[in-house]
Amino acid sequence: MSYCSAIEHMSAEKKAIHKPYHDTQYGFPIHDDNELFCRLILEINQAGLSWETILKKEATFRKAYHNFHIKKVAAYTEKDRERLMADPGIIRNKLKINAAIENAKTILQLQKEHGSFEKWLEHHHPKTKDEWVKLFKKTFRFTGGEIVNEFLMSIGILPGAHASDCPIYKKVLKAKPLWKIS
Repeated sequence: MSYCSAIEHMSAEKKAIHKPYHDTQYGFPIHDDNELFCRLILEINQAGLSWETILKKEATFRKAYHNFHIKKVAAYTEKDRERLMADPGIIRNKLKINAAIENAKTILQLQKEHGSFEKWLEHHHPKTKDEWVKLFKKTFRFTGGEIVNEFLMSIGILPGAHASDCPIYKKVLKAKPLWKIS
């Protein structure tokens, strides 16, 4: 049984960090708006860093951002921004912190208009990667091409999360990713 080459060629130490995410989350559809928001914010924070850094800090991100509860993050004040900037357990980047707060406000608006963040994503499906990037840049903060691509692959909207011979690929297909349904 061969896994995606990235996992196959990792040291045992790195595999222990990456494999649980690879095997249970990466490429699988997410139906909870708070978890979709979480994944978007984690992808934004990964920009310029390794995904391993984000995986190691996920628990502290969840604590710092109230488990990515959209309404709570959207209501953050300047005091919350200062708290986040002082938290060594997350990525202390003012632009990324501001993007999380502003994107939470945007998602609240999308929920009002479409019923949920997930329904907004479904409403725009299918699109090419370039069309998605253009839409995200127009809608959200701090969302470049790589961030959008990884976010959409990681939640099952764009294909490519797993090699077709990876056993997890078959599990993702059974979970009915949006890219397979179109």
